[in-house]
Amino acid sequence: MNTSALHAAERALRAAAPHALADTVRRILRQHYGAGAVDVLLADYGQTVLQPVAAQPGGDGLVPIAGSPAGRAFGAQEPVTEAVAGGVLLHLPVSVRGDRIGVLSAGFPAETGPVDAGTVADLGEIAEMLGHHILVADRDTDLYLRARRRDRLTLAAEIQWQLLPGHSLARPGYALGAQLEPAYDIHGDNFDWSASEDDLTLTVTNGMGQGIDAALLTSLAVSALRNARRAGVPLADQAALADQAVFARYRGESHVSVLLMRFEPATGTVDVVDAGSPRVYRLRDGAVDTVPFEPQMPLGMFEDTPYVVQRFEVRSGDRLLVVSDGVYETASASGERYGEQALARAMLATRLVPPADVPRAVLRELPGYRAVADAEDDALVLCLDWDRAGHPAP
Repeated sequence: MNTSALHAAERALRAAAPHALADTVRRILRQHYGAGAVDVLLADYGQTVLQPVAAQPGGDGLVPIAGSPAGRAFGAQEPVTEAVAGGVLLHLPVSVRGDRIGVLSAGFPAETGPVDAGTVADLGEIAEMLGHHILVADRDTDLYLRARRRDRLTLAAEIQWQLLPGHSLARPGYALGAQLEPAYDIHGDNFDWSASEDDLTLTVTNGMGQGIDAALLTSLAVSALRNARRAGVPLADQAALADQAVFARYRGESHVSVLLMRFEPATGTVDVVDAGSPRVYRLRDGAVDTVPFEPQMPLGMFEDTPYVVQRFEVRSGDRLLVVSDGVYETASASGERYGEQALARAMLATRLVPPADVPRAVLRELPGYRAVADAEDDALVLCLDWDRAGHPAP
């Protein structure tokens, strides 16, 4: 490990202008490690391509995530070495606490020999530093947000993506991933999460309507739920306060379906408020079933709706899949709903796939399954893997 180079990299990234992170990393890798070409590539909103920072949306330099060495580094979250003319390219995942952002690619000439393990470890550390600094820089520059766009977002999609916490999260004891489609034209579907030492809260929402109206409705509901959660109120009261906020604005003319879940990592106990259409499917011991809840009124339908917490437990090895009605209501030409059999088959087929990759795998099947070519509804998939061993009881 080149401690002095790592310290120099951290100091340089901390001092760099928000838009200059890629140039700073490029200079550090050339100066301290003898790298040649250095690129920073970020995953697009659809999680289908990696795009170089500073490239125009949809421009040159797009690297498909599926089937490319850089894409393998992104998916496996491990360094991947690619042989190229005159040397090698080392691809390193750029991620923050399990949220996969992109890839750092560095070229090394053949005459320097194989890239040693110490250099690979150092560059992995620098890639992680870079991920943290990109997230901070997003507050001050649009550069990295633009580099995540393969196409232009609709205004509704812009609102929705600004609400989202990320695509994935990993902690001792659990890992999760989520995705929305159509990524560049989403309307009312949304997901949110918050993790602490004592709990994990997951929220899946679906605002009624289309376009900007649905996005604004969902934005109000998500903000109200966050406001209540951050005030420390119980789960049922979070739903009640958000219900009041939506009703006060729309007077029952619009509503939001929501599924609130609070997990206790130490026990596996899950408190749930089911107020609408999102559903939970569970893969346990090789079998898929639906986790049933007593349905309650969506947010905003009536004034002062009371909400009641229900409870179930997750076990080590469980996989939960939360899907919106745009997934399970998708119908084939024969009329079979995707949630009836096809979703179970998809969960079994992807049982060995990391949870961050499962949503994309499921959503890829939908266009070929549905009888109507163009989707009229958003589709949301959130996948959670639970490992109680990572959270021993106190």
